[in-house]
Amino acid sequence: MGGNGREKILLVDDDKNILEVLKMRLESKGYSITTSENGTDAIEKIKKEKINLVISDLRMSVMNGMELMQEIMNIDPELPIIILTAHGSIENAVEAMQKGAYSYITKPFDDEDLLLHIKNAIEKQRLTSEIKNLKGILKEKYSFDNIVGRSERMQRVFEQITKIAKTNSTVAIYGESGTGKELVARAIHFNSLRAANPFVAISCGALPETLLENELFGHMRGAYTGAVETKEGLFAEADKGTIFLDEIGEAPLSLQVKLLRVLEEREFSQIGGGKPIKVDVRVIVATNRDLQKCVSEGTFREDLFYRIHVIPINLPPLRERREDIPFLADHFLKKYCKEMNKDIKGFAPSAIQKLMSYSWPGNVRELENRIEQAVVMAAKSKIIEDDILLPSAGGNEQFKPYRKAKEDFEREYVVLTLKINKGNVTNAAKMAGKHRTDFYNLIRKFRINPREFKEL
Repeated sequence: MGGNGREKILLVDDDKNILEVLKMRLESKGYSITTSENGTDAIEKIKKEKINLVISDLRMSVMNGMELMQEIMNIDPELPIIILTAHGSIENAVEAMQKGAYSYITKPFDDEDLLLHIKNAIEKQRLTSEIKNLKGILKEKYSFDNIVGRSERMQRVFEQITKIAKTNSTVAIYGESGTGKELVARAIHFNSLRAANPFVAISCGALPETLLENELFGHMRGAYTGAVETKEGLFAEADKGTIFLDEIGEAPLSLQVKLLRVLEEREFSQIGGGKPIKVDVRVIVATNRDLQKCVSEGTFREDLFYRIHVIPINLPPLRERREDIPFLADHFLKKYCKEMNKDIKGFAPSAIQKLMSYSWPGNVRELENRIEQAVVMAAKSKIIEDDILLPSAGGNEQFKPYRKAKEDFEREYVVLTLKINKGNVTNAAKMAGKHRTDFYNLIRKFRINPREFKEL
């Protein structure tokens, strides 16, 4: 038993002899020890050094242990404190624990007892800090920053997420396949008051009807052949958290009735009966279908549509927010360079041009796949045009004469580079890999006013 990770313990006591004895004992067990003879000095040390545990006497002349504890908790509420107390003041020690001390030890104390208290307190501090880090990583992973988008359309989406995250309202996310609907659902959850509780996701289009019902609501033992034990469904699993139902438009009508009941009454029954189970779950749904059209066609219940369509979020397809393409491409480039341990410094202008002129039917997901491929292919310090493998233009787009297609592309390209660079012609020309004069000629040719993009 002892400190193998050189945990740092701060000892606070106005009795020098006790400090010396404790210091020697604990250093011999492998702990790193720092000492203070009064509370003021202790506070200074806590502010400056990384302390894992504080052991403080309860009775001190300048600042007593209780006051010191309050100060420490204001600075670092997660820092464990062990109180040392004489037999006569155990009541005060109990009060200290009620106010947040980790534990107390009465003097004279037994070495083994003290070491056990220290070991447990440090372990608790380590776990608390790990959980905090994990939550931080999750929050970072599902924060708005991770949904890359500087376009006006995406800024509106972020504003919506910020407004609705802290509420409990049902959210319906509409968008084509690959636009990042689940990422938005997770961002809502991890920025909500339910962030510490489960986020459970399921696709309603991925499973046959009976299996889907079983997954969502669970079953009682003996509900059907093979149901040898009771199974908790995803709604029960998501209690106090969020459930994300992707492809809600694919849910069969019989299941839609059950979903309506959960939304209206906050309860459901498992397959095979049993008493209804109450749940506190926030529901977020997503679909790439036009649900109103499904309602008029009779494949989606109207009452359920109005239940889920409380707060609609429309995610634009990538072709409608092309100015985000360079930022997304850069985001995925960094991600895959890190994964593959490659050092690629960015994109050649012609590569960006190629990415910008493609219509991205698979949206952000398709862009991510193409960038991953490009990182694998790349043999130079920058991604070049040939590294980006895109399907040849399909026959479904109206075929234009070469000159018209070239002019349309040029105009769109100039507008986009100006949008990205907020109307700064020098930076836009640099990004396009063109001389400033040539770029100005294009601006004149298409009668574009760079000032229009200043505030976008």
